[in-house]
Formats: sequence, structure tokens, C-alpha cells
Amino acid sequence: MEFVKEESEEDISELETWRIKHEEPEPLRIKHEEPEPLIIKQEEQGEFNEGKEENVELSEFEESCSQTKQKDLKKRRTKKSFTCTQCGKSFTSKYRLNVHMRVHTGEKPHTCDQCGKSFTIKGHLNRHMRVHTGEKPFTCDQCGKSFTQSAHLKDHMNIHTGEKWHTCDQCDKTFLRASDLMKHMIVHTKEKPHSCYLCGKNYSCLQSLKEHQKIHTAVREHVCFVCEKTFTLAKYLKQHERIHCGETPYECSHCDKRFSQAALLKRHEKIHTGEKPYKCSHCDQRFSQSGNLKRHERIHSGEKPYKCSHCDKRFCQSGDLKTHKRIHSAEKPYKCSHCDKRYSQSGDLKTHKRIHSGEKPYHCTACGNRYNQSSALHSHIKNIHSK
Repeated sequence: MEFVKEESEEDISELETWRIKHEEPEPLRIKHEEPEPLIIKQEEQGEFNEGKEENVELSEFEESCSQTKQKDLKKRRTKKSFTCTQCGKSFTSKYRLNVHMRVHTGEKPHTCDQCGKSFTIKGHLNRHMRVHTGEKPFTCDQCGKSFTQSAHLKDHMNIHTGEKWHTCDQCDKTFLRASDLMKHMIVHTKEKPHSCYLCGKNYSCLQSLKEHQKIHTAVREHVCFVCEKTFTLAKYLKQHERIHCGETPYECSHCDKRFSQAALLKRHEKIHTGEKPYKCSHCDQRFSQSGNLKRHERIHSGEKPYKCSHCDKRFCQSGDLKTHKRIHSAEKPYKCSHCDKRYSQSGDLKTHKRIHSGEKPYHCTACGNRYNQSSALHSHIKNIHSK
């Protein structure tokens, strides 16, 4: 019986490997065949389209689920709102509620290391620091003017664009900001919702109340380096400093008269326009300024809120009280630059200066005579023309 030796796959593999190593390789022949076109059977295409439709439906389903989740999340956030127990205002996070509570508690944990002024929010402190550093990071690309706050730049840009978006439905006056319109509306409603808890005085806007309260706290942190006069706000100091430097940047377009403050220019321009938007509810008299109306109404009410601490005399205007106090203090802060004469009132100094300048602004319409004081003109008319 003949035995046949069976070679294992391992032995055959080794043999083939030996042959590859020791035999000349045949040249590689590549058969060039045209590729068969890809044919998709109708059934397969149908299956593919059905799968595509299933994917679209799945995508729409997932998107619908995502929107539902967002709505549910929003509802949960609304349910988890944090409400102030003092005023009922609600917040989406406890942190915002805690920051808001500082309005009621008066807490101001962020203090300026330059002047000691404190703030409720760190961002407000950072913004305040620009007062000391002089940094003005927000620059107008139209005129190059820089500002400490982005909001101030935004308001300034309206000067170039001329946009006035917010219109009063009572008098058709337009404003650049909605907040300015809201402040203006108080002229019509005469609403004064902000009350001082120390003296009970009411104000139409919160900023006016804050400025008033500094009278009680005696916070005058802004000092003039020329005369050492102190002010509660930086803007008042800046306005005051123009007295020393003689700066009058605001010019009237009607008569070329110049002013140190924008408010003074605005008030002056009403002389030309004849605008008197403030009307007395007692006698129908109208005024160009709200302050004049307020002072006038004290004639009807008999109110004299300003009391002298030296002699108990009372006045209806703060300016009258201030002038009166100089009787007790003998203060004469207004000095003539020509002859060193001093006066207790700025009006007296202005009248005196006409002696040096020769200015006579008051003229008689009957004969043309001119005078440096209104009282002199009145005397002339009474003595000469009224006979």
C-alpha cells in the first residue's frame, strides 16, 4: 500500500515562499477592463428614497423635540424666578436678586481707592475709575471725540445722523432717547414719584432726587483748584471752572451770544423762539423754564421752603436765601478784574463792569437815550416821558 505524504498548509506556504524568493518574477500584467456602469435597481432606489424620507422625518422630529425642550426649560426658569420681598421685582437668578437687594439695603461693597466713593456693582466702579485715569476708550469715527462710556458715544452719534426717534404725543417734541422722552412727559403729567425720605421733598426724576440728597449728606467731593469751592457733582465743577478760564463753548445761532453751559444756551434761545411750554394751573401764565413756573406757583401757595439758619427768615427761592446769608457772613465772592472792587452778588458785579466797558444796553424807545442799568432807564421814562 502506497503511502502518500500529506503536506500541511504550513509546509506549502513555506515552499511557495522559497519559490518567490529564488525564481525570476513574471512581469505584472494589468488587464484593462471598462468599468461597469452603476445600475441601481428600481426596488433599491425606492428603498433608498424611503430611507431618505425616514431621515427627514427623524430630523424634523428631533428639531421638534429640541424646541419643546427649550420651551420646557424656559418654563422651568420662569417658575424658578427669584422675587424681591421689598418691591416684588423678579429675577432669573439669585445672584441678580442679591445685587438688586443692595438698592434697598444701601450696600456698596465696591470702593474707589482714589476718592473713597462706593458702588453697588463692580462694573460701575470700573467705569468710575476713568474719571481718575482720564481714559476715554469709546471714540467717534466721525469727529474723533472720545467718551468714557459706550452709551455716551451712542447718544453722541445721533448728532451726526440727526436721528430723533422718540416723539411726545402731547406736543410733538422729539428726543434721541426713550429715557429723555419719559423725563419730558413729566412736564405734562407734573408727576413727582421720587420723594426724599429726609425732608419729604418730591422730584420728577431719580437723578434729581440723588443730587438733592447730597445737600443732607454734605458730600462735596469735587474741588475747584483755583478757588477751592466744592461741588456735589463733577459736571457742576466743570461748569464752574469755566468762570475762571472764561470758556463759553455754546453759541446762539440767532444772535451769536455765547454761554458757558448748554442749559443756559437752551434757555436763552427761547427768547428768540418765544417758546413757553410751562403753564401755571392757577392763572394761565406761561413760562419758558420749568424752574420759573415752580417759583411763580409759590406766589399762589405762599410756600417759602428756604429758611435762614441765622435769623429764621424764609425765602421762596434758594438763590434769595444764598444772597441773604452773605449779610451774616459779609462774603463778597465776586471781584472786579479792573479795580479789585468786590460784590456779594454776581448781578451787581456785572452792572459795575459797565462803568469800565462803557456798555449801555438799556435804551429809551422814545428819545434814544441809553443807560447802563434798567433802573436808570425806568427813572428816565418816569421823569421825562410820563409827564
